Amino acid sequence: MAEQTLSDDERRDIDRAFGEAVNMTPKELEQWLGTDESQSVGQSDGDGESVGHASGRRIVEVLRSKKGELSGDDYAHMKKVVGYVHRHSAQRPEGDLTDTKWRYSLMNWGNDPLKQG
Repeated sequence: MAEQTLSDDERRDIDRAFGEAVNMTPKELEQWLGTDESQSVGQSDGDGESVGHASGRRIVEVLRSKKGELSGDDYAHMKKVVGYVHRHSAQRPEGDLTDTKWRYSLMNWGNDPLKQG
């Protein structure tokens, strides 16, 4: 598939939305991805790793990259992350969210719904 060319405005919009959706630092996300809880949720794409877990590893790479180094594929992934976080957040369950698969799934995508700020 040919890499899509994005305008500066599109890149800026995706970057802003990604920054709002992803509230974990690269270090926090990397540490989270190393836990059993992180690996206990999500749909596997056949290689044993869930789609969300693989996405989390890619998010760490994106967060550690300089803006000028990001490719069209990186921006496409950032857009996918924003969509997932928005859709999944809308399904917020009732009660204590601390140890829920719902929260764990969001955290694999770089969003800790219990994180303040």
